[in-house]
This record gives sequence, structure tokens and C-alpha cells, in this order.
Amino acid sequence: MSRAPCLGSVAMLLVAIPLQGQDRPLPAVPQSLRLEEAVSLASQYSPIFRQTANDRGPAAWGVRNAYGSFLPSFSASGSMDYRGAGSQTFLAQEFVQPSSTIGSGYSLGMSWQLSGRTLSQPGLSKAQLNAADATIAGARLNLRSQIVSQYLTVLQAQEQVALSEVQLKRNEEFLRLARARYEVGQTTVLDVRQAEVARGRSEVALLRGQQSVTVEKLRLFQQIGVAAPEDPSVVTLSDTFPIVEPRWTLPELLSSADAQNPDLNSLRALETSAVWGERAAKSGFLPSFSASAGWSGFTQQFTDPTSLILSGQDRAQQSADQCVYTNAVLINPGAPQIDCSLFAFTAADEQAIRDQNNVFPFNFRSQPFFARLTVSLPIFTQFDRSLQVSQAAAQADDAREAVRARGLQVRTDVSQGYYGLMTAHRTIQIQQSNRTAAGEQLRLATERYRVGSGTFYELLDAQLTAQQAEADYISAVYEYHRAVASLEAAVGRSLR
Repeated sequence: MSRAPCLGSVAMLLVAIPLQGQDRPLPAVPQSLRLEEAVSLASQYSPIFRQTANDRGPAAWGVRNAYGSFLPSFSASGSMDYRGAGSQTFLAQEFVQPSSTIGSGYSLGMSWQLSGRTLSQPGLSKAQLNAADATIAGARLNLRSQIVSQYLTVLQAQEQVALSEVQLKRNEEFLRLARARYEVGQTTVLDVRQAEVARGRSEVALLRGQQSVTVEKLRLFQQIGVAAPEDPSVVTLSDTFPIVEPRWTLPELLSSADAQNPDLNSLRALETSAVWGERAAKSGFLPSFSASAGWSGFTQQFTDPTSLILSGQDRAQQSADQCVYTNAVLINPGAPQIDCSLFAFTAADEQAIRDQNNVFPFNFRSQPFFARLTVSLPIFTQFDRSLQVSQAAAQADDAREAVRARGLQVRTDVSQGYYGLMTAHRTIQIQQSNRTAAGEQLRLATERYRVGSGTFYELLDAQLTAQQAEADYISAVYEYHRAVASLEAAVGRSLR
């Protein structure tokens, strides 16, 4: 019996995949938080952005898998089996197995396939990877836009708190002025009470403003994806945003947006992916080739070799009987006789039978090598291929229309953002003039009340006007900054 090379062991590779990003400790927020630091932290820890960024890994492996499909696949298997003693019937014959058997086997296989879909898969996978990258780039820019907007909201809330503090100081000064005039008999207690009410309202407005700052900071930390400190007031936002006259032209911004808008580029990548999907569907009409080859071997051993030994003894006895018959009947008298002792069953023969039976588990008997090459050309598939091509073509057309629609939307967003920015910049100038005039009005009303030529109602009206003008100026400033951020998001790049 031929002996196959012994398979000593089968190597198993245990790949430990680290659970990156799971239960990762969140970083501490720096006490002085700059905008770029906030954006950087959000890129690492924002749950929504990380869900989008996670799509790149499977897309990258899809490209590797597409190129790997050109290579053959290999497989190896091993087996062990046990079959008990007994009898079984096949048709009209009964087969008896006098002893239980144990066995083992191995199989080495190789297979390879090539089709039109295999040829188109790399282009499709690369298009899907580019689409994933474009989607991630768009998500990153949208995340930055959200962080900038919330960062500005916190700064605006802090400006409102500063305005409330100034207003509280004014009302405290007005209260001291009203009490001083009341003590010298130049006014009534009504002015004092009105000044006390005004101061109380200022205190309430200050408390609500401080609460608003805390709430907006908490929302900022939530968008970043980090845990807020127990006292959010320990974190200060250190960046400032200058007000500059817009120097950009609308055609320049539209050209930049057409080339750099991440959402538009993402849809273009999806369009390319859909076109490749249509090509892959059409490749179903091409023939496919497949090849396979394999090697195998097996062992089979009786757990009790007694039946084999008895069978060997029977064969030896039959040979000895045939030898005696030949000597007695077939050989002429006087001719040399055959030595029938040569056919005697000896202990060496018994040991040889035991050695031949002792093959489990690695003394394999090799099977013939086999190889197969197949060419397949589907003729009629119940219009399944035509359906797939039609669906893929419709998806490609939808992707083209989505790109066109998004392009029109981008032009609208950029134009709207540009005109909104110009309006916001002019509004700041107007609100600055209003704030200066209202401040002068408040100063004159205060002096008139101080010298007794004006009423406290005039002072309160001037104060409310000045407060509203300052609040409108703050709103105009931050509307300008938000307009810049919105225009940056529409264009797809930083403008300052």
C-alpha cells in the first residue's frame, strides 16, 4: 500500500481584532477651548461622525476583495469517523461488517472563477470607496459647521451675559440716583420703587443669561462627543472672530462650490458607483469560467483485526490445499513437488496483517488527483439579467439627476449665503450707528434726570432703547459670523 505524506497538524490563525472606539475613555475638555480644538475633538469623538467614518473600513476591504477575486481560493479539511460492527442490506444483498472501524481523511482543494462581474468588480468597489470617502468628507465639513455654529451660540450667550451685567450696573446706579433725589425731596418714592423693579429685572435677566451660557456649553460638549465637566463655567471659549468686509465675488464662490462642495462630490461619487453597477449588471451576459482541482486521502482501520487474521488464515489454507491438489493431481509422477509449507500461515503473516491494519490516523492512502475546467453561458434566465440591467440603469439615471439637483441646490445656497452675508455686514454698520445714538440718548436722559429736568420714565425709555440697540448689535455681529459659516459650508472650504 502506498503511503501519503503524513499530515502532522493543521495550523490555525487566531486573529485578535481590537475593539477600537468601544468604551474608550473620553478626554478632559481643556479649560481654554479654541475652535480648532473643539473641531478636532469632535472629529475623534462625535458619535454621529464616527458612525459615518466607520463605513470606510468595509469599503476599503471591498476593494481588496474585488482584486482578490482574480486569485484562486484554497481550502483544506480533515475528518475522523467511526462505524460500528453490524450488517446492512443493499437491494437484495446483505453486507456484514464483523468489526467496527475508525478512519480519517484529508482533502486539499483549489478553485478559481472568472466572469464579467469579476472583471467589473474592482471598478465598482473603488467607486464605492470613493463615495465613502466623499461622504466622510461631507460629514466632516457638516460637523465643523455645526461646531462653529454652536461655538458662536455660546459666545453670543456670553455677550448677552456681559450686556446683562452692564444693564444691572446701570440700574443699580439709577437706584442710587433715585434714592439720592428722594432723600433731598426732588422726587417721590415712586421713582425709587420703579428703580428697584428695574434692578430686579436686570438680576433675573442676568441669571437667565448665565443659565443660557451653561446650557449652550452643554450642547457644545454633546456635539463634540465628550463628557461635560461638573462645572461648565471652568471652560472658556478663547477664540474671537473679526468682522471683515466681504471681498469674495459670487462667480468665484460658485466656481469653488462646484468643485469643492462635499455633498455634491459625494453624489458624483455615488453616480460613478451607480454607473459601475450598471456595467456589472450588463456583464451578466458574458460567459463565466471556473476551474477546480483537489487532492485527498483516507485511512480505514478495524478496531479488532481478528476477522482480517481469520480471512488471511483462510486464504493461506486455500492456497495450501490448492498446492496439495496440484502436487497430487497435476504434477507428473517423479517430477519435483511444490513445497506446500510455503503457504502456511505464520506469526509473521499475522503481524503483517496487524501492521497493514494499523493506519489510523495519519497513514493515508492517496486518491487520484482531479482537475476540472467549466465554461458556462446562461441562455435564458427568465429575464432576470434584463431586470437587473434595467434596475441598475434606472439607479444610474437617478444618480445623475441627484447630482444635477444638488448642483442647482448648491448654487442657490451659495447665492443665498453670499447675499445674506452682504446684508449681515451692512446690518452691523447700521446697528453700530443705532447703538451709538442710543448710548448718547441714554447719557442725555441720565443727565436730565440728575439735574431734575427729566422724568424717570424718560430715563427708563432711554435705557430700554439703549439695551435693545446693544442687543441688536450683538445679534447682528453673530448673524454675520453665522452667515460666513453657512457660506463656508455651502462652498465647501474655509473662507477666513
